[in-house]
Amino acid sequence: MTQQNTPRSDRVRSAARPAPRRAAPGQRRHAWRTSWLASAAVLAAALTVAACGSSSAGGAASATPGTVSGAAVSGSALKTTTISGAAVLTNAQGFTLYWFAPDTATTSQCKGSCAQIWPPVKGPATSGPGVPGMLSTIARSDGTTQATYDRHPLYTYVGDTRPGQANGNNLNLNGGLWHEVTAGAGPS
Repeated sequence: MTQQNTPRSDRVRSAARPAPRRAAPGQRRHAWRTSWLASAAVLAAALTVAACGSSSAGGAASATPGTVSGAAVSGSALKTTTISGAAVLTNAQGFTLYWFAPDTATTSQCKGSCAQIWPPVKGPATSGPGVPGMLSTIARSDGTTQATYDRHPLYTYVGDTRPGQANGNNLNLNGGLWHEVTAGAGPS
């Protein structure tokens, strides 16, 4: 048996060739993490701007991109919807309306950042079918007009992302309790 002494050029070349340079631990993930964080920051900024945006006359601030806001548009008809077995007052788009325990018949106590989370329903509002209570308006401290139902200022909640939700019911936020407005019984 004769052995050939031919050089193994494959082995020689691969041995002579430097190994692919490996990134230091965490560097490779760092580039991915940075791009992911940048995307997340842009999305968070967009959501913050949408949630904190102000309404113009006749317009509504958006809770999240691509969703309809819970804020009622000036002159809209309020209606009732059954949510969890209760007849609840909603705006024209079907978003649940709330009342805030610290409010009075003539004054809203929800201002500033509170009003960004709980957008006031723009007044005047009209009564649609099945709404037995009394609708009126109050002047807010910022000069806008807010709709009231049975002498309680009305709000929507940015946590309700689609019609028929009542995620704000019985929450203790922004200095007091929030309750869905039940039709007929009215807030007490």
